[in-house]
Amino acid sequence: MQTSNNKAGVSALPSGHGARWWKSFGPQIVVGLVAGILVGLVARNMGTQGTEANWLQVALGAVGNAYVGLLKLMIPPLILTAVVSSIANLRRLQNAAQLATQTLIWFAITAFIAVAIGLAIGLLANPGAGAVVDVTKAGAPSRTGSWWAFLNQLLPGNILGMTASSSVKLVGEKAVASTQLGFNVLQLLVISIAVGIAAIKIGDRAEPLLRLVDAVGGVVQKILWWIIRLAPLGTLALLGDAVASYGWDALGSLASFSASVYVGLLLVLFIVYPVLIRIHGLSVRQYFSGVWPAVQLGFVSRSSMGTMPLTERVTERYLGVPREYAAFAVPLGATTKMDGCASIYPAISAIFIAQFYGLHLDVTQLGLIALVSVLGSTATAGTTGATVMLTLTLSTVGLPLEGVGLLLAVEPIIDMGRTAVNVAGQALVPTIVAKRLGLLNLELYNAERTAEALAAEPVELAKAA
Repeated sequence: MQTSNNKAGVSALPSGHGARWWKSFGPQIVVGLVAGILVGLVARNMGTQGTEANWLQVALGAVGNAYVGLLKLMIPPLILTAVVSSIANLRRLQNAAQLATQTLIWFAITAFIAVAIGLAIGLLANPGAGAVVDVTKAGAPSRTGSWWAFLNQLLPGNILGMTASSSVKLVGEKAVASTQLGFNVLQLLVISIAVGIAAIKIGDRAEPLLRLVDAVGGVVQKILWWIIRLAPLGTLALLGDAVASYGWDALGSLASFSASVYVGLLLVLFIVYPVLIRIHGLSVRQYFSGVWPAVQLGFVSRSSMGTMPLTERVTERYLGVPREYAAFAVPLGATTKMDGCASIYPAISAIFIAQFYGLHLDVTQLGLIALVSVLGSTATAGTTGATVMLTLTLSTVGLPLEGVGLLLAVEPIIDMGRTAVNVAGQALVPTIVAKRLGLLNLELYNAERTAEALAAEPVELAKAA
């Protein structure tokens, strides 16, 4: 296997594509961010209509939720087609197992670095000292993370990994029941991997199925690109709604805690990740210019899963990771690779809660926090979220679960930064592993970032080999 410095996949990049900067996808997202802040401030200053949000905030929320919903709509077919095709194509390689092993190792390495930074900041900043929080808001969360939950999530309940949740609301004097369908990404991965391996085992008889999967995958990718092109509008609506809804008023007495979390997030994003990129001989500037559209969308959407289709696309088209590998690593990372939610945040939060309740954390408990943060994100994969991850950490070290309620006031503001770091890490690890194994397309990695490049055909291992 030779390092793929050839022109595989680069021919789709148009000549002279840097003539107009506004055609680049990154600047378009930046325009959406700036416009979102301005529109959000306008909506916030308009006030409320009684107990209801004003029309502008309602419109921003509707457009933003619709955009994230469209992205999530494409996740099941994207995972199913991409992973099945990836496994079928990876059979041509001898180092497929090495790819998976190194991916998990680097997930753990970066998570350990992140949690170490979180613990150090928490111990130095003392975020819980002198904090004044309304304890009436504290209460045991309705969902908690557990290792058994993780094991149960590995077993699909149906062939499509579908889930359903029901709720009952009182409308006047009538009780109205509603059921919402969803999907479990971890189960989808298990199903897709099983189908891909089975197709390999039966040989030529599976070729019609693989051709069908490849054709469906092409259609899914085209529809997904149409949705991604709406990202500037989605970014404007999502950030505008966040500014109008939360502003920065909620920080209050939790300013020290919030600042500690953001310092940790910034250190990981702008110090740790660049160092790892440079160690592997890659350009830091190119990494950030490539991953930035997904980081920005993750920041405003607060959803690693909703951002996953864009994360996978920039990892392939901008960072030069072969499609077969990216289609496996990015969805896996979207459920288990969360340096923001599962490493930095639980570490600082646990220290804050211990200090708030006047409890002392010894070296053993700090070590447990680090261990759970490195290994425990998988235990929350079925019910992903920083709050659920925090419950696993607190229960492991014996801290009161009611402490989770103390931090709810700043949860939305902090979640924006956490998700941005999560997304950056989910693209970082496949890039590093591909470079280490000689699979990274360096021409794509070092190319100029344009919307046309993001729409280009993905690089395949078969072409890059």
